[in-house]
Amino acid sequence: MARTDQLAPGTGLDAFFDAKGIAIVGASGDITKIGGRPVHLLKKYGYAGPIYPINPKADEVQGLTSYASVRDTPTAPDMAILAVPAQATADALRDCAARGVRAAVVLSSGFAEAGPEGVAMQDELVAIAREANIRLLGPNCLGTVSTTNAAIGSFSIVLEENMPAAGHVGIVSQSGNIGSFTVQNVVQRGLGLSRFIATGNEADVDVADGIAALAEDENTRVILCCMETCRDADRLIDALARARARNKPVIVLKIGATELGQAAAASHTGALAGSDAVIDAVFRRHGALRVYSLEALLDVGQAASQLMPGRLPAGDKVTLVAASGGFGIMMADAMSEAGMELPALSPDTQARIREAVPSAGTNNPVDASAQMSSRPDILFKMLSALLEEPNSDATVLFMSLALHNQRLRGVYMETLARIRQDHPERLLMVISSGPADAVAQIRALGIPVFASIDAAAEGTAGLVRLGRLAQLGEASAYTGARAPVDPAVFRNEFHAKQALGAAGIAVLPEALVISADDAVAQADRLGYPVVLKIASEDIQHKTEIGGVALRLADAAAVRDAHARILASAQQHAPKARIDGVLVAPMAQGGVELIAGVSRDPVFGPVVMVGMGGIYAEVLKDVAVQTAPVSVAEAESMIRGLKLFALLDGARGQPKADVAAAAQTVARLSEFACRHADDVAEIDMNPVLVRPQGEGVVVLDALMIPTGATAPSTH
Repeated sequence: MARTDQLAPGTGLDAFFDAKGIAIVGASGDITKIGGRPVHLLKKYGYAGPIYPINPKADEVQGLTSYASVRDTPTAPDMAILAVPAQATADALRDCAARGVRAAVVLSSGFAEAGPEGVAMQDELVAIAREANIRLLGPNCLGTVSTTNAAIGSFSIVLEENMPAAGHVGIVSQSGNIGSFTVQNVVQRGLGLSRFIATGNEADVDVADGIAALAEDENTRVILCCMETCRDADRLIDALARARARNKPVIVLKIGATELGQAAAASHTGALAGSDAVIDAVFRRHGALRVYSLEALLDVGQAASQLMPGRLPAGDKVTLVAASGGFGIMMADAMSEAGMELPALSPDTQARIREAVPSAGTNNPVDASAQMSSRPDILFKMLSALLEEPNSDATVLFMSLALHNQRLRGVYMETLARIRQDHPERLLMVISSGPADAVAQIRALGIPVFASIDAAAEGTAGLVRLGRLAQLGEASAYTGARAPVDPAVFRNEFHAKQALGAAGIAVLPEALVISADDAVAQADRLGYPVVLKIASEDIQHKTEIGGVALRLADAAAVRDAHARILASAQQHAPKARIDGVLVAPMAQGGVELIAGVSRDPVFGPVVMVGMGGIYAEVLKDVAVQTAPVSVAEAESMIRGLKLFALLDGARGQPKADVAAAAQTVARLSEFACRHADDVAEIDMNPVLVRPQGEGVVVLDALMIPTGATAPSTH
């Protein structure tokens, strides 16, 4: 049988959510204790399978027969909840292994989070679980909840008063408290929960397992994920791919944005391609939507859970309607700020609106006036016109007080039910703060309801982003073999460029020289003007030490620059190993980009492209993606730069050769994958992008070997 560390994400998690029998090791009669709460909750919410309290000091616990060990239970429980001290957990898990338990939830703390001794105890648990093919959740976790069958492996306080209603929102969280808070807010918003899992220390079951399991769950429509870190790139990508294939939107609140590791980066690329940007790119590539607040997680998740599967908006065009011009303006401001487009209505739609309400304003937003809510037929005609508008992807209806008036409430409910029946494929959303039963009634029609204008804007924009992510093609994958790289490429710019040139990346004809006479001879051969640069594996940033001379127009200038560069290198980097001076043609005319590769500790080679030159780290206008990237992906990265207009012919300048730049980035990413074992960082800065049809050329390049630290230039 396969060991659990070789299993695909989500394998075996049915033993948590569909457990046929649950044992609670460390069971207590005190329902306020961690060992007492799971027993109490299983009984309270009617779990139908056998419940086996394990407590050698008691004959019964909370009215149930107690057993001295899991080994003594009448049948083998699928799941065991371990609520004993850390030091006793390994023996309890061995008992579970002997009894044939398939899944264990370790609620106890005091493991890897507590120091070296705890790490050793946690490692012991993993060894026991893998030997017995037990899926191990935790330790130091809040466990699992399945609402459809009351299979509870948790002591969460969120379950104290009521079991969340069964529904379509699945939640996976590394943090128990954040996960519980998310569950509570889902319940307060009137949404239903399918399954919940909090992974804690992730000794075995991790966040990828949770996403994959929820993707396979027929009751889950949308997956909310609260994530602190990713420990295994391949497993996370696999899980996201499963969710995407099953039209299950994944919305991720990734906390703990970190810059760790960047302080030691030797190149511009290493400094700019931060780990948080990398995981953001991974989510985007594999169809997950990243959000930055719990409110956004809930707003977007709420809307997505109420849509029919696969019914995300096709674009960002939204039509707004309210009974007040003032509210319409507020809606327009919020939607525009969120990046939505408010298209003008077609003449036919405007005519139909005026026919329904002669006094209505037919711009977008539509000022429908109070007449809209006077009769169901009038409201139906107006909403039908808006939902049939060809230049719109979504319609948002604002209701301020209507649902609080019984007569108006009846008008709206009758109309919304009819509209949903006649236009099941069109996206209609409502803004209303209550009453709660009316909001629930509208949501039951499959119409998302937001409590505020700002929440509607955030939620609508999130749905649009999810729709776009769902339309992306499959990510590029590297299928070639890895190859060792010639160690010479790390010596200096000249050797790095030779390697890149061999990989199909355009570089200038240039020469490495020792003497001033040789420099002049090469300049004469290449043609003036020329550039001279110091060549040294110990000097990465040549400009800062006076190691570059530009626009040298004749032999005298070359001789003078040669002497000046060597003297400056001796002054500013006396310990640096000097290989000589590089002579290259002076390339001009174009827009400067930076492109490079860094190595993420989790996701491996990462390719970066951005606006380049000496101010690259000041501008920080970059896009990153895990390697490899296709030409189409590379072009999308370039077009997404904030200053892309500089490449696109801003202020009458010629359009740059974006296609050639994308080809260069794609080839660089392939090079990075091919030499992933040896090359840690590559920095191409600047990459001169010439006018359309004239290609690109790399003007400077740096390579850093795997395991190297940034060398001192002094």
